[in-house]
Amino acid sequence: MKVLVIGTGGREHALALALSRDSQVTEVHAAPGNPGMAKVASLHPVDPLDGAAVADLASRIGADLVVVGPEAPLVAGVADAVREVGIACFGPSAEAAQLEGSKAFAKQIMAAADVPTALARVCETPEQVADALDAFGAPYVVKDDALAAGKGVVVTEDRQVAFDHGVSCDRVVIEEYLDGPEVSLFAITDGSTVLPLQPAQDFKRALDDDEGPNTGGMGAYTPLDWAPEGLVAEVSRRVLVPTVQEMAARGTPFQGLLYAGLALTGRGTRVVEFNARFGDPETQALLSLLKTSLAALLYGAATQKLAEVGLPQWHDGAAVTVVIASEGYPEAPVTGDRIEGVEEADALEGVDVIHAGTKMDEDGNLVTAGGRVLSVTAVGADLQEARERAYAGVGLISIRGAHHRSDIARDVPR
Repeated sequence: MKVLVIGTGGREHALALALSRDSQVTEVHAAPGNPGMAKVASLHPVDPLDGAAVADLASRIGADLVVVGPEAPLVAGVADAVREVGIACFGPSAEAAQLEGSKAFAKQIMAAADVPTALARVCETPEQVADALDAFGAPYVVKDDALAAGKGVVVTEDRQVAFDHGVSCDRVVIEEYLDGPEVSLFAITDGSTVLPLQPAQDFKRALDDDEGPNTGGMGAYTPLDWAPEGLVAEVSRRVLVPTVQEMAARGTPFQGLLYAGLALTGRGTRVVEFNARFGDPETQALLSLLKTSLAALLYGAATQKLAEVGLPQWHDGAAVTVVIASEGYPEAPVTGDRIEGVEEADALEGVDVIHAGTKMDEDGNLVTAGGRVLSVTAVGADLQEARERAYAGVGLISIRGAHHRSDIARDVPR
Protein backbone atom coordinates (compact mmCIF):
# COMPACT_ATOMS: atom_id res chain seq x y z
CA MET A 1 0.00 0.00 0.00
CA LYS A 2 0.93 3.67 -0.38
CA VAL A 3 1.12 5.49 2.95
CA LEU A 4 1.22 9.24 3.59
CA VAL A 5 2.57 10.39 6.96
CA ILE A 6 1.62 13.90 8.11
CA GLY A 7 4.05 15.82 10.33
CA THR A 8 7.62 17.02 10.72
CA GLY A 9 8.94 15.56 13.97
CA GLY A 10 10.71 12.59 15.45
CA ARG A 11 7.52 10.61 15.85
CA GLU A 12 6.73 11.02 12.17
CA HIS A 13 10.27 10.09 11.10
CA ALA A 14 10.03 6.95 13.26
CA LEU A 15 6.69 6.05 11.69
CA ALA A 16 7.97 6.66 8.16
CA LEU A 17 11.11 4.63 8.84
CA ALA A 18 9.15 1.67 10.20
CA LEU A 19 6.73 1.82 7.29
CA SER A 20 9.61 1.95 4.79
CA ARG A 21 10.84 -1.35 6.24
CA ASP A 22 7.37 -2.94 6.11
CA SER A 23 6.83 -5.53 3.38
CA GLN A 24 3.18 -4.47 3.04
CA VAL A 25 4.19 -0.92 2.05
CA THR A 26 5.18 -0.07 -1.52
CA GLU A 27 5.58 3.70 -1.15
CA VAL A 28 6.03 6.05 1.78
CA HIS A 29 5.19 9.73 1.41
CA ALA A 30 5.50 12.46 4.03
CA ALA A 31 4.20 16.00 4.30
CA PRO A 32 5.87 18.28 4.99
CA GLY A 33 8.47 15.92 6.50
CA ASN A 34 12.06 16.67 7.49
CA PRO A 35 15.57 15.94 6.11
CA GLY A 36 15.74 12.57 7.84
CA MET A 37 12.39 11.48 6.44
CA ALA A 38 13.57 12.43 2.95
CA LYS A 39 15.79 9.33 2.98
CA VAL A 40 12.84 6.95 3.42
CA ALA A 41 9.89 8.88 1.96
CA SER A 42 8.91 11.24 -0.85
CA LEU A 43 8.34 14.68 0.69
CA HIS A 44 5.51 17.04 -0.24
CA PRO A 45 4.98 20.66 0.88
CA VAL A 46 1.67 21.01 2.69
CA ASP A 47 0.25 22.81 5.70
CA PRO A 48 -0.36 19.92 8.13
CA LEU A 49 -3.20 21.87 9.77
CA ASP A 50 -5.08 22.32 6.47
CA GLY A 51 -7.39 19.34 6.18
CA ALA A 52 -8.49 20.13 2.64
CA ALA A 53 -4.89 20.43 1.45
CA VAL A 54 -3.89 17.16 3.12
CA ALA A 55 -6.92 15.36 1.64
CA ASP A 56 -6.13 16.78 -1.82
CA LEU A 57 -2.51 15.62 -1.56
CA ALA A 58 -3.57 12.14 -0.45
CA SER A 59 -5.92 11.92 -3.43
CA ARG A 60 -3.30 13.14 -5.92
CA ILE A 61 -0.66 10.62 -4.88
CA GLY A 62 -3.20 7.77 -4.62
CA ALA A 63 -2.59 7.11 -0.93
CA ASP A 64 -4.23 4.02 0.52
CA LEU A 65 -3.65 5.22 4.08
CA VAL A 66 -2.93 8.56 5.72
CA VAL A 67 -1.26 8.60 9.14
CA VAL A 68 -1.67 11.87 11.02
CA GLY A 69 1.19 12.15 13.48
CA PRO A 70 0.91 15.29 15.64
CA GLU A 71 -1.92 16.29 17.95
CA ALA A 72 -2.62 19.75 16.50
CA PRO A 73 -3.76 18.49 13.05
CA LEU A 74 -5.96 15.88 14.76
CA VAL A 75 -7.66 18.49 16.93
CA ALA A 76 -8.01 20.64 13.79
CA GLY A 77 -9.98 17.86 12.05
CA VAL A 78 -7.46 16.77 9.43
CA ALA A 79 -8.41 13.10 9.85
CA ASP A 80 -12.06 14.00 9.24
CA ALA A 81 -11.16 15.79 5.99
CA VAL A 82 -9.18 12.79 4.73
CA ARG A 83 -11.98 10.35 5.51
CA GLU A 84 -14.48 12.61 3.77
CA VAL A 85 -12.71 12.00 0.44
CA GLY A 86 -12.86 8.25 0.95
CA ILE A 87 -9.28 7.56 2.05
CA ALA A 88 -8.50 5.48 5.12
CA CYS A 89 -6.95 7.58 7.87
CA PHE A 90 -5.21 6.59 11.09
CA GLY A 91 -6.10 9.19 13.69
CA PRO A 92 -9.16 10.23 15.67
CA SER A 93 -11.78 12.74 14.58
CA ALA A 94 -11.58 16.30 15.87
CA GLU A 95 -14.27 15.50 18.44
CA ALA A 96 -12.53 12.35 19.66
CA ALA A 97 -9.13 14.12 19.71
CA GLN A 98 -10.50 16.32 22.50
CA LEU A 99 -9.26 13.55 24.79
CA GLU A 100 -5.93 15.31 24.33
CA GLY A 101 -7.13 18.71 23.20
CA SER A 102 -8.87 19.39 26.51
CA LYS A 103 -7.66 18.11 29.87
CA ALA A 104 -11.08 18.94 31.33
CA PHE A 105 -12.87 16.85 28.68
CA ALA A 106 -10.52 13.94 29.38
CA LYS A 107 -11.39 14.16 33.08
CA GLN A 108 -15.10 14.05 32.20
CA ILE A 109 -14.59 10.92 30.11
CA MET A 110 -12.55 9.24 32.84
CA ALA A 111 -15.21 10.02 35.42
CA ALA A 112 -17.97 8.64 33.20
CA ALA A 113 -15.96 5.49 32.41
CA ASP A 114 -14.85 5.02 36.05
CA VAL A 115 -11.20 5.23 35.04
CA PRO A 116 -8.83 5.69 38.02
CA THR A 117 -7.10 9.08 37.86
CA ALA A 118 -5.96 11.99 40.02
CA LEU A 119 -8.49 14.20 41.76
CA ALA A 120 -8.68 17.48 39.90
CA ARG A 121 -10.33 20.89 39.65
CA VAL A 122 -10.94 22.94 36.50
CA CYS A 123 -10.07 26.60 37.10
CA GLU A 124 -10.79 29.72 35.06
CA THR A 125 -10.07 32.56 37.53
CA PRO A 126 -7.10 33.46 39.75
CA GLU A 127 -9.26 32.84 42.80
CA GLN A 128 -10.11 29.32 41.63
CA VAL A 129 -6.43 28.64 40.89
CA ALA A 130 -5.39 29.78 44.38
CA ASP A 131 -8.10 27.73 46.07
CA ALA A 132 -7.19 24.58 44.13
CA LEU A 133 -3.48 24.95 44.87
CA ASP A 134 -4.22 25.28 48.56
CA ALA A 135 -6.63 22.35 48.51
CA PHE A 136 -4.16 19.92 46.92
CA GLY A 137 -0.91 21.27 48.34
CA ALA A 138 2.62 20.65 47.09
CA PRO A 139 3.93 19.26 44.84
CA TYR A 140 1.63 21.34 42.64
CA VAL A 141 0.43 19.91 39.30
CA VAL A 142 -0.95 22.55 36.93
CA LYS A 143 -2.00 21.66 33.38
CA ASP A 144 -3.03 24.01 30.60
CA ASP A 145 -6.43 22.77 29.42
CA ALA A 146 -5.49 23.39 25.77
CA LEU A 147 -2.77 21.90 23.58
CA ALA A 148 0.66 23.20 24.52
CA ALA A 149 3.08 21.01 22.52
CA GLY A 150 4.14 19.05 25.59
CA LYS A 151 5.02 22.20 27.55
CA GLY A 152 1.71 23.01 29.23
CA VAL A 153 2.29 21.06 32.43
CA VAL A 154 4.09 22.45 35.47
CA VAL A 155 4.98 20.23 38.42
CA THR A 156 6.65 22.21 41.18
CA GLU A 157 7.09 22.68 44.92
CA ASP A 158 6.98 26.45 44.39
CA ARG A 159 3.45 27.76 44.87
CA GLN A 160 4.19 31.06 43.11
CA VAL A 161 5.49 29.26 40.01
CA ALA A 162 2.38 27.08 40.01
CA PHE A 163 0.08 30.07 40.48
CA ASP A 164 1.77 32.08 37.74
CA HIS A 165 1.41 29.23 35.27
CA GLY A 166 -2.22 28.71 36.24
CA VAL A 167 -3.25 32.32 35.71
CA SER A 168 -1.30 32.55 32.43
CA CYS A 169 -3.69 30.01 30.87
CA ASP A 170 -7.27 30.66 29.87
CA ARG A 171 -8.32 27.48 31.62
CA VAL A 172 -6.30 25.04 33.71
CA VAL A 173 -6.70 21.70 35.40
CA ILE A 174 -5.07 21.49 38.83
CA GLU A 175 -4.58 17.99 40.19
CA GLU A 176 -3.36 16.08 43.17
CA TYR A 177 0.21 14.87 42.77
CA LEU A 178 0.58 11.18 41.95
CA ASP A 179 3.60 9.44 43.43
CA GLY A 180 5.41 6.47 41.94
CA PRO A 181 7.08 5.75 38.59
CA GLU A 182 5.35 6.80 35.38
CA VAL A 183 4.70 4.44 32.49
CA SER A 184 3.43 5.05 28.96
CA LEU A 185 1.04 2.49 27.55
CA PHE A 186 -0.20 2.96 23.99
CA ALA A 187 -3.12 1.17 22.41
CA ILE A 188 -4.19 1.00 18.79
CA THR A 189 -7.96 0.96 18.38
CA ASP A 190 -10.54 1.04 15.62
CA GLY A 191 -13.26 2.27 17.96
CA SER A 192 -14.15 -1.16 19.31
CA THR A 193 -11.16 -3.51 19.25
CA VAL A 194 -8.31 -2.32 21.49
CA LEU A 195 -4.77 -3.69 21.01
CA PRO A 196 -2.24 -2.51 23.61
CA LEU A 197 1.44 -2.13 22.80
CA GLN A 198 4.13 -3.04 25.30
CA PRO A 199 4.82 -0.45 28.02
CA ALA A 200 7.58 2.13 27.73
CA GLN A 201 8.97 4.79 30.01
CA ASP A 202 9.96 8.31 29.01
CA PHE A 203 11.89 11.02 30.82
CA LYS A 204 10.19 14.41 30.91
CA ARG A 205 12.63 16.54 32.88
CA ALA A 206 15.37 18.34 30.98
CA LEU A 207 18.29 17.34 33.21
CA ASP A 208 19.77 14.22 34.78
CA ASP A 209 18.15 12.74 37.88
CA ASP A 210 14.81 14.26 36.87
CA GLU A 211 15.93 17.81 37.53
CA GLY A 212 15.07 20.91 35.53
CA PRO A 213 11.88 21.95 33.72
CA ASN A 214 9.38 19.67 32.03
CA THR A 215 9.98 18.99 28.34
CA GLY A 216 8.32 17.09 25.53
CA GLY A 217 10.53 14.13 26.47
CA MET A 218 14.31 13.65 26.66
CA GLY A 219 14.50 9.89 26.19
CA ALA A 220 12.70 6.58 26.55
CA TYR A 221 13.18 2.84 26.76
CA THR A 222 11.26 -0.40 26.43
CA PRO A 223 10.43 -3.07 27.62
CA LEU A 224 9.95 -2.47 31.34
CA ASP A 225 11.01 -5.70 32.98
CA TRP A 226 10.28 -4.16 36.38
CA ALA A 227 6.64 -3.31 35.65
CA PRO A 228 4.07 -5.22 37.71
CA GLU A 229 2.96 -8.52 36.26
CA GLY A 230 -0.39 -8.12 34.58
CA LEU A 231 -0.05 -4.35 34.15
CA VAL A 232 -1.07 -4.37 30.49
CA ALA A 233 -4.10 -6.56 31.17
CA GLU A 234 -5.14 -4.39 34.13
CA VAL A 235 -4.81 -1.12 32.21
CA SER A 236 -6.64 -2.58 29.22
CA ARG A 237 -9.51 -3.69 31.44
CA ARG A 238 -9.75 -0.64 33.70
CA VAL A 239 -8.60 2.20 31.44
CA LEU A 240 -8.30 1.58 27.70
CA VAL A 241 -11.39 -0.49 26.95
CA PRO A 242 -13.75 1.56 29.19
CA THR A 243 -12.50 4.80 27.63
CA VAL A 244 -13.00 3.53 24.08
CA GLN A 245 -16.45 2.22 25.03
CA GLU A 246 -17.43 5.56 26.60
CA MET A 247 -16.32 7.47 23.51
CA ALA A 248 -18.34 5.13 21.28
CA ALA A 249 -21.39 5.47 23.51
CA ARG A 250 -21.21 9.26 23.10
CA GLY A 251 -21.27 8.93 19.32
CA THR A 252 -17.65 9.99 18.95
CA PRO A 253 -15.78 6.71 18.46
CA PHE A 254 -12.03 6.92 18.96
CA GLN A 255 -9.99 5.49 16.08
CA GLY A 256 -6.24 5.71 16.22
CA LEU A 257 -3.65 5.69 18.98
CA LEU A 258 -4.86 6.10 22.54
CA TYR A 259 -1.92 7.00 24.78
CA ALA A 260 -2.36 6.46 28.50
CA GLY A 261 0.24 8.13 30.70
CA LEU A 262 0.16 6.19 33.96
CA ALA A 263 1.48 6.60 37.50
CA LEU A 264 2.09 3.41 39.45
CA THR A 265 1.17 4.84 42.85
CA GLY A 266 1.06 3.25 46.26
CA ARG A 267 -2.74 3.24 45.90
CA GLY A 268 -2.69 1.51 42.52
CA THR A 269 -2.39 2.52 38.87
CA ARG A 270 -3.73 5.97 38.02
CA VAL A 271 -4.04 7.80 34.68
CA VAL A 272 -1.93 10.95 34.55
CA GLU A 273 -3.09 11.99 31.09
CA PHE A 274 -4.47 10.82 27.78
CA ASN A 275 -2.96 11.68 24.41
CA ALA A 276 -4.59 11.07 21.04
CA ARG A 277 -1.46 10.13 19.08
CA PHE A 278 1.81 8.25 19.29
CA GLY A 279 4.05 9.67 22.00
CA ASP A 280 7.47 11.13 21.31
CA PRO A 281 10.09 9.78 22.14
CA GLU A 282 8.53 6.47 23.23
CA THR A 283 7.42 5.73 19.67
CA GLN A 284 11.01 5.66 18.45
CA ALA A 285 11.91 2.91 20.92
CA LEU A 286 8.69 0.95 20.54
CA LEU A 287 8.66 0.81 16.74
CA SER A 288 12.25 -0.40 16.63
CA LEU A 289 11.13 -3.60 18.42
CA LEU A 290 7.74 -4.10 16.73
CA LYS A 291 7.62 -7.41 14.85
CA THR A 292 4.02 -7.16 13.63
CA SER A 293 3.46 -5.16 10.43
CA LEU A 294 2.91 -1.53 11.44
CA ALA A 295 0.98 -0.93 8.23
CA ALA A 296 -1.40 -3.78 9.07
CA LEU A 297 -2.08 -2.34 12.52
CA LEU A 298 -2.63 1.20 11.30
CA TYR A 299 -4.76 0.19 8.30
CA GLY A 300 -6.77 -2.21 10.45
CA ALA A 301 -7.55 0.58 12.88
CA ALA A 302 -8.47 2.96 10.06
CA THR A 303 -10.84 0.46 8.41
CA GLN A 304 -12.48 -1.09 11.51
CA LYS A 305 -10.76 -4.42 10.86
CA LEU A 306 -8.27 -4.40 13.71
CA ALA A 307 -9.60 -7.65 15.17
CA GLU A 308 -8.26 -9.44 12.10
CA VAL A 309 -4.70 -8.30 12.84
CA GLY A 310 -4.30 -9.73 16.33
CA LEU A 311 -2.16 -8.65 19.27
CA PRO A 312 1.14 -6.97 18.31
CA GLN A 313 4.22 -9.19 18.49
CA TRP A 314 7.66 -7.96 19.56
CA HIS A 315 11.29 -8.74 18.85
CA ASP A 316 13.41 -9.89 21.76
CA GLY A 317 15.82 -7.45 23.35
CA ALA A 318 15.46 -3.83 24.34
CA ALA A 319 15.45 -0.35 22.80
CA VAL A 320 16.69 2.98 24.16
CA THR A 321 16.14 6.47 22.75
CA VAL A 322 18.21 9.50 23.77
CA VAL A 323 17.09 12.97 22.68
CA ILE A 324 19.65 15.61 21.71
CA ALA A 325 18.19 19.07 22.36
CA SER A 326 19.36 22.46 21.13
CA GLU A 327 20.92 25.08 23.34
CA GLY A 328 18.29 26.80 25.48
CA TYR A 329 15.67 24.05 25.25
CA PRO A 330 12.97 24.01 26.55
CA GLU A 331 12.72 27.70 27.52
CA ALA A 332 14.31 29.38 24.48
CA PRO A 333 15.72 26.93 21.91
CA VAL A 334 18.48 28.22 19.66
CA THR A 335 18.14 27.28 15.99
CA GLY A 336 20.37 27.44 12.93
CA ASP A 337 23.39 25.62 14.37
CA ARG A 338 25.28 23.10 12.22
CA ILE A 339 24.70 19.40 12.93
CA GLU A 340 27.60 17.04 12.28
CA GLY A 341 28.18 13.32 12.74
CA VAL A 342 24.68 12.09 11.94
CA GLU A 343 25.75 9.71 9.16
CA GLU A 344 28.51 8.22 11.32
CA ALA A 345 26.09 7.64 14.20
CA ASP A 346 23.42 6.22 11.90
CA ALA A 347 25.95 3.70 10.56
CA LEU A 348 26.52 2.12 13.97
CA GLU A 349 25.11 -1.36 14.50
CA GLY A 350 21.58 -1.28 15.87
CA VAL A 351 21.36 2.54 15.73
CA ASP A 352 18.87 4.81 13.96
CA VAL A 353 19.22 8.58 14.15
CA ILE A 354 15.72 10.03 14.06
CA HIS A 355 15.30 13.64 12.97
CA ALA A 356 12.93 16.00 14.78
CA GLY A 357 14.00 19.65 14.73
CA THR A 358 16.24 19.72 11.65
CA LYS A 359 16.33 21.44 8.27
CA MET A 360 18.75 22.09 5.40
CA ASP A 361 20.12 25.62 5.19
CA GLU A 362 20.78 27.59 2.00
CA ASP A 363 24.23 26.05 1.69
CA GLY A 364 22.94 22.49 1.98
CA ASN A 365 24.06 22.01 5.58
CA LEU A 366 21.96 20.17 8.15
CA VAL A 367 21.07 22.64 10.93
CA THR A 368 18.88 22.81 14.01
CA ALA A 369 15.31 23.97 13.52
CA GLY A 370 13.66 23.21 16.85
CA GLY A 371 14.14 22.34 20.49
CA ARG A 372 14.41 18.59 20.30
CA VAL A 373 16.75 18.12 17.36
CA LEU A 374 17.49 14.40 17.09
CA SER A 375 16.60 11.21 18.94
CA VAL A 376 19.24 8.51 18.76
CA THR A 377 17.53 5.13 19.02
CA ALA A 378 19.31 1.82 19.48
CA VAL A 379 18.30 -1.80 19.91
CA GLY A 380 20.31 -4.44 21.70
CA ALA A 381 20.13 -7.94 23.13
CA ASP A 382 19.37 -6.35 26.50
CA LEU A 383 18.86 -2.90 27.98
CA GLN A 384 22.54 -2.40 28.73
CA GLU A 385 23.62 -3.11 25.15
CA ALA A 386 20.87 -0.91 23.74
CA ARG A 387 21.89 1.89 26.08
CA GLU A 388 25.59 1.61 25.21
CA ARG A 389 24.79 1.72 21.50
CA ALA A 390 22.49 4.74 21.85
CA TYR A 391 25.06 6.74 23.77
CA ALA A 392 27.79 5.71 21.33
CA GLY A 393 25.66 7.30 18.62
CA VAL A 394 25.08 10.41 20.70
CA GLY A 395 28.83 10.72 21.20
CA LEU A 396 29.44 10.98 17.46
CA ILE A 397 27.04 13.89 16.93
CA SER A 398 28.19 17.48 17.33
CA ILE A 399 25.91 20.51 17.73
CA ARG A 400 27.12 23.72 19.35
CA GLY A 401 25.52 24.20 22.76
CA ALA A 402 23.36 21.08 22.51
CA HIS A 403 22.51 19.03 25.57
CA HIS A 404 21.16 15.59 26.41
CA ARG A 405 20.51 13.52 29.49
CA SER A 406 23.17 10.99 30.41
CA ASP A 407 20.92 8.83 32.60
CA ILE A 408 18.29 7.47 30.19
CA ALA A 409 17.54 3.86 31.21
CA ARG A 410 20.40 3.95 33.73
CA ASP A 411 18.67 3.65 37.09
CA VAL A 412 16.02 1.09 36.19
CA PRO A 413 13.83 -0.14 39.07
CA ARG A 414 14.44 -3.72 40.13
